[in-house]
Amino acid sequence: MSAGDRGWPRFHVPVDRSGKLDAGWLRELCLGAGADDVGFAALDTPGLEGERDYVLEALPGTRSLIAICVRTSRDNLRSRSISVSNRDFATTQELVHETARHICLELQRKGVRALYPATGFPMEIQRFPNRSWVVSHKLTAVAAGLGQLGVHHNVIHPRFGTFIVLGTILLDAEITSYSAPLTWNPCLDCGLCVAACPVGAIHSDGTFDFDACYTHNNNHDLSNFAGWVENIADSADAADYNRRVTPSETLSMWQSLSFSPQYRSGYCVAVCPAGEDVLGPYLADQDQHVREVVRPLQEKPEYVYVKAGSAAEAHAAEHFPHKTIRHARAGTQPEPDLDAAPAREEAR
Repeated sequence: MSAGDRGWPRFHVPVDRSGKLDAGWLRELCLGAGADDVGFAALDTPGLEGERDYVLEALPGTRSLIAICVRTSRDNLRSRSISVSNRDFATTQELVHETARHICLELQRKGVRALYPATGFPMEIQRFPNRSWVVSHKLTAVAAGLGQLGVHHNVIHPRFGTFIVLGTILLDAEITSYSAPLTWNPCLDCGLCVAACPVGAIHSDGTFDFDACYTHNNNHDLSNFAGWVENIADSADAADYNRRVTPSETLSMWQSLSFSPQYRSGYCVAVCPAGEDVLGPYLADQDQHVREVVRPLQEKPEYVYVKAGSAAEAHAAEHFPHKTIRHARAGTQPEPDLDAAPAREEAR
């Protein structure tokens, strides 16, 4: 099926006399392919300095980045059921991949080299834990004007809020005009993400405990998956294994391995009222928002994964005594210098 068959806009000459891609044509292409919003950033945009070498390694000659976002279902992400929120998140991730692939194929037809990294997994896992992603979708989105980072360190889109999945496309062409970053931040500083986080990873002063967030939210993947494997290896028998890992945790690990990574908590996204499409009900009745969205997540009985003796454990014990604290076993970390950075000269 051709791009025209899909109903995408098609121009005979999508470049100007200097050989730059027409920004209007490119925007319509991205929106027609399924993006809910799109922005463009030059590789040398301030804020992307740390991305340059990795981007050039992935696609030598990259000159521009396309940031796209696709909306998620708010009610799915606000559900107390992990399966419901994870299902929509995983589905939206694949929609982003499909959208980006269609864009890249059409650019390829126009003679433009383009590449789209994954929105989540798989990653360059040989570089874990230093940097396993090809490009930071958050930094690209901010540089391309799709939003700003909120207190919870997620990108808040001015219209859709945090209920989005981001994607990035690298291309080896310049664009006739680039997007400007937002000059204001949609974050309301309401503190709801701070109150909802079960491990206290989000602080009202803007600091963020990445380790606490990662240990809980990603308990069934990456290093914590390695810890599960080591628990199996160290167990003397089935009874010993069941003392280390509960039956529900075993089934949760099976589900994460069989379908897609099962994140433990997206509460910071779920409770966030920012964004033009989201803000109205919150402003109309803030108490109702807290009652119907925030408290059900705060009061949910669940496992909370922390490192023993950490600030996250103390926070969970003090603020969420009805939740069950579990000490996460992180597996042996890979060598930190294994393919830790791209070859700079070759990348250029």
